[in-house]
Amino acid sequence: MSGWGRTNAVTAPVLSTPDLDQIARAVTTVAERNAESPPHLRNGVIARGLGRSYNESAQNRAGLTVDMTRLCRIHSLDGDALVADVDAGVDLDRLMRAALPLGLWLPVLPGTRQVTVGGAIAHDVHGKSHHSAGSFGDQVVGLHLLVADGRILELGPDGTADDPDGALYWATVGGLGLTGIVVRARLRLQRTETAYFLADGVVTHSVDETLALHREEWSAGADYSAGWFDAVSSGSKLGRGHFTRGRLAVRDELPKALRRNPLAFDAPQYLRVPDVFPSGLGNRVTFGAMSAAYFRAGRSFENGIRNITAFLHPLDIMADWNRFYGRRGFLQYQFVLPYETLDEFAPLLREVQASGHPSFVNVLKMFGDGNRAPLSFPMPGMTVTFDFAIRPGLGDLTARLDRRVLDAGGRLYSAKDSVTSPETFHAMYPRIDEWLAVRRRIDPDGVFVSDMARRLQLV
Repeated sequence: MSGWGRTNAVTAPVLSTPDLDQIARAVTTVAERNAESPPHLRNGVIARGLGRSYNESAQNRAGLTVDMTRLCRIHSLDGDALVADVDAGVDLDRLMRAALPLGLWLPVLPGTRQVTVGGAIAHDVHGKSHHSAGSFGDQVVGLHLLVADGRILELGPDGTADDPDGALYWATVGGLGLTGIVVRARLRLQRTETAYFLADGVVTHSVDETLALHREEWSAGADYSAGWFDAVSSGSKLGRGHFTRGRLAVRDELPKALRRNPLAFDAPQYLRVPDVFPSGLGNRVTFGAMSAAYFRAGRSFENGIRNITAFLHPLDIMADWNRFYGRRGFLQYQFVLPYETLDEFAPLLREVQASGHPSFVNVLKMFGDGNRAPLSFPMPGMTVTFDFAIRPGLGDLTARLDRRVLDAGGRLYSAKDSVTSPETFHAMYPRIDEWLAVRRRIDPDGVFVSDMARRLQLV
């Protein structure tokens, strides 16, 4: 198994069962063994959903991986209370398909629907609506956490009998599965009349225009906002892009043909990418041509109607799109810059363009306020994503980018990082000692551990 970036693959035992009691027994068995073993012989457990984090956060080469996708019951969708009660192995695609016919919608959706609820909590995922709705952890009303001693605790953002101050809840949100296994959650929903978006689009022609657009609060007044920028072209073309913003449409705003079934889940998948592409295909020539063509395809528009895939999840059109990078895989580098250091984006982008490591899939979004979770990624500012094919010298580039991001007061996203050092990661998350204290209190023998946790010294 590996993450979505197809790097750091391992072979390890996997427990796949819908039986929660069996999962609990497996955890307590490991806990008993760890309690009797010296630290260097402890192997541990980690939960895994659909494997869509890009790194090694859901794999455990020295121990057990628990496949959560069979624990996948939707217990209820309450249209009055606006709450979904689901097992942690339910994926967002399935939940949306069940909720939409009832006129119910998830306020926070990441860039793909192929994510389990448990995984979304573990990484506190965000989407194009962060500036208006926060991250996934902000939508969780409560959750059940299987901890190292086999108990299942009920947690909530404002505290519970099992977690009076809410510290364990917020350590679990964004906590990389290292406080325990989320087995069930209740999620906040909202009502919608349609499954379509009323959107505006704008084209920028330089990095200065792109920054000016976002300094002018392009996202303000819209529930969703994001866009693509060119990281390959040189000169004045560098940083140009096209960006969209919008909100869920009401029924009367749809064309007549769509009003007949306004809640239709219009999200087709057109192809599955075969595993035949060479690792060197993503180079400056191919990505340069693709960037130029994609920029030309962008248009400025107002009040356009877009379906779920076109507006939120364009990459879900292609299953296994990560295979385009070949078997050596790729690294997605995502960081956030605080509003006060947005000027650092332009020199950072120029360093990427000059590096010989081209990136075509580049995304820019704006964040609102963060939440109480010590390891949650979002903070007020601008988040930027590059996709780099794995090739010699990439580690030198990411180390330089790490330094730029850290010096600017920013940080990396734990769902994407696969190479940074523990020193850099700890420096980027100033509340990490607070998180470690909670983790060690609930799991003193290090039962829950992953390859990523070992790399970043989170055990």
